[in-house]
Amino acid sequence: MTAALGTPPFLHAPAGSSAGRRLRTRVGRAMEAMDPRERAGLVRLLGLVALTPLLLLIARRAVRLPYESGPVTWYGLAVLTGTAGLLYLAYTQYDDPAVRTLRRRARGHEEFPALPERPKVSFLLAVKDEAGNVEACVRSMAASDYPDLQVVVVDDGSTDGTGAILDALAEELGVTVIRLDRNIGKKAALVRACAVADGDVLVFTDSDCIIAPDAIGLCVRAMVRHPELGAVSGHCRALNPHASVLTRVQDVWYEGQFRIAKAAESAFGAVCCVSGPLAAFRREAVYNYLPAWADDRFAGAPFRFATDRQLTGYVLGQAWRGRALKRRHADSPFVAGQDHPERRWLVAYSRSARVWTNVPTRVRPFLHQQVRWKKSFIRNLFFTGGFMWRRGPVPALLYYGHALWVVAAPALVFLHLVWAPLHWAAGLTLLYVAGVLLKGSLWGLAFRLDNPGDRRWRYRPLMSLLSCCVLAWLLPYAALTLRRGIWTRTPA
Repeated sequence: MTAALGTPPFLHAPAGSSAGRRLRTRVGRAMEAMDPRERAGLVRLLGLVALTPLLLLIARRAVRLPYESGPVTWYGLAVLTGTAGLLYLAYTQYDDPAVRTLRRRARGHEEFPALPERPKVSFLLAVKDEAGNVEACVRSMAASDYPDLQVVVVDDGSTDGTGAILDALAEELGVTVIRLDRNIGKKAALVRACAVADGDVLVFTDSDCIIAPDAIGLCVRAMVRHPELGAVSGHCRALNPHASVLTRVQDVWYEGQFRIAKAAESAFGAVCCVSGPLAAFRREAVYNYLPAWADDRFAGAPFRFATDRQLTGYVLGQAWRGRALKRRHADSPFVAGQDHPERRWLVAYSRSARVWTNVPTRVRPFLHQQVRWKKSFIRNLFFTGGFMWRRGPVPALLYYGHALWVVAAPALVFLHLVWAPLHWAAGLTLLYVAGVLLKGSLWGLAFRLDNPGDRRWRYRPLMSLLSCCVLAWLLPYAALTLRRGIWTRTPA
């Protein structure tokens, strides 16, 4: 990529001092040279040592449970324990599938169909009224260094000049452009792209993203090396982190959500959301379920959100839900043309496959985005939540534990920030806020560990405060407005 594409400066100049980077490089090379079992044991030991202060705090709270067995004590202990568990899994159990062979393989992984050594890739994008972003995105797609790449862009009824930009790019770069006369929605538009895609791997991105040149190759390498992987998520950061305080907060939060939350899920092949900025799927893992995806209905109406979560759910749950979904759309050419057997695919995350996205710079668009995500969470809970317990105890604990935390958050915030002050229990409020800041600080320290010398780790506690004081209230609102929504993202 070139500067004309808006290349993030940290793509060429990693954050942190040169001495810190040299030390990390030497340590990394030394660990790579170790026997895999010895390296795994050393990583687990270092992880436990790093978490010792938090574990001691958890033990202290646990000892006091018989004397302080109220819901606040239980909640605080659960949050601290969950945070420690996520950090431990992310830093001691995670392997980047594009870099090395996974330690934890699917049972019977030898029976999964192997991809060709160099599979063909279809890189797909759907846009509507994105004249300000689409050129940089499509150029970064075409600039991928993967050799056998088909780029397909669908213009879903744009009226702002997006179509003219795409026509010029098609002539210059040789990408395939599909022009729709009327808007049919993002999922349906992407299914139109899939109808002409002939790749063994289908990769999706969003129109406000810039993709690293090697990102596609890394996702494909992970799938070729591990035939049991039905999908791989890339690692996303903010493209505009310096635009405002809000964008800095989001950038640090993105890093943690991928590096820690997705890494913990990936250790067990159970990433529950292959995020839209860079989402790679094996063709046979999703092809039969594309009509169900485009025609998804919830609460008695077409559901236009949950684009990435729902498609990931079809990969994770097709062993239990796939046959019924295919029967429902048996007349679709996506089903009638070739029936792929239902498999217990794994879903992973590659930290080395990088993508950057423009995040909202102002509060109102940010809140609109969060409401969309809450709606997607609610819809997906009713689908993926119905089978996730079958994926194993740890994936189930990660999924349902997170879901319980999100669902309970509005009530807990009301208890601590509204009820407690009104009933002269300000100490309870202060204790809650202190716990929120502690959790945010732990995530911030993890950011600093991965990005030495980058002072933006200090913004992570702000995101925790924002989550508890503002974002938690959006879940009830999202539930009440599930049937309201439009195709496009709110402008930044």
